[in-house]
Amino acid sequence: MSPSTRTVATLTTMGFMLLAAPVSAESRVELLMVEARGCAYCARWHAEVGPAYPATAEGQFAPLRQIDISASVPEDIRLESRPVFTPTFILLENGQELGRIEGYPGEDFFWGLFERMLRAETSYGEHSS
Repeated sequence: MSPSTRTVATLTTMGFMLLAAPVSAESRVELLMVEARGCAYCARWHAEVGPAYPATAEGQFAPLRQIDISASVPEDIRLESRPVFTPTFILLENGQELGRIEGYPGEDFFWGLFERMLRAETSYGEHSS
């Protein structure tokens, strides 16, 4: 068998192996922030929490996704009910709502409420000491 034929045969075999490999069942957790233009509490969250959020353990575990309250809910998201207040923070796992925080009660309350929701509804913190 020539080197080029061997390479094609190897790549073909690898392709079939990849197709037959099981798909990962790992879940995708996100924090959906529903906001509105001109929302003072949304702006406060962005000023107080927003810059640090992606670098926190919580932000790494549940990356932020944002939508405007007047926009259609993306097709990959299933909510218990349509948000009414801004901001509304909705914890999602594989697009399914697990819980929500309506309003922004301030930085300290947000972190406490959010961590409690993460621990109650996801595997967050299960492997920490």
